[in-house]
Amino acid sequence: MSIEVKMFKTSEIKPYKNNPRNNDDAVNPVMESIKQFGFKVPIVIDKNNVVVAGHTRLKAAIKLKLAEVPCIVADDLTEEQINAFRLADNKVSEFATWDFELLDIELDNIAIDMTNFGFLNKNSIELDINDDDFISDTEITKNKTKKIVCPHCGKEFEM
Repeated sequence: MSIEVKMFKTSEIKPYKNNPRNNDDAVNPVMESIKQFGFKVPIVIDKNNVVVAGHTRLKAAIKLKLAEVPCIVADDLTEEQINAFRLADNKVSEFATWDFELLDIELDNIAIDMTNFGFLNKNSIELDINDDDFISDTEITKNKTKKIVCPHCGKEFEM
């Protein structure tokens, strides 16, 4: 199976009217990614030029005033498959998690400001921790350890 990437005018591409994703908060980081690295992930459209996957990339391209963007036409899928792929493409990423030790190593080796893409600067993290996040001495001796999760990075800590 070969995949053909074609350039389409942004004005010719139509967002899917029932797109269930709220992606406005992701547009600026995607714009920054396109500015820094180029348009590396094509938009997937159907035979009528309606977006199947890539609504955020399309919004970012329009905001960047790009005349054309790379697209893949999913003309090999049925209407039902297109509708299912629209949802599956976004949903499957929710199953992935971060290995924070490896992430720290990777971030330490990058000079680019990764806060533009939602990564926190380790030197400027302020934790929103209050007394309810901690346990009493009685609970510590009874349970031995308590796990808390950082509300910013999701990293687990044993206390």
